[in-house]
Amino acid sequence: MKQSKFPPGWDEERVRRVLAHYEEQTEEEAVAEDEAALEDKSQTLMEIPNELVPTVRELIAKRHK
Repeated sequence: MKQSKFPPGWDEERVRRVLAHYEEQTEEEAVAEDEAALEDKSQTLMEIPNELVPTVRELIAKRHK
């Protein structure tokens, strides 16, 4: 059996809880969660080209170290 690798601070139980959260969420709850994220002034949402996603993720990871 293949052993899964998780990011630091994550384990199989945490992944299961996150999946359960989104699988059990109603459409209204999902919309409310999305709208709340848009109103969060501590973060910015933006579109970036798909080919730049790995570079952006790497920059974010470096900043959080």
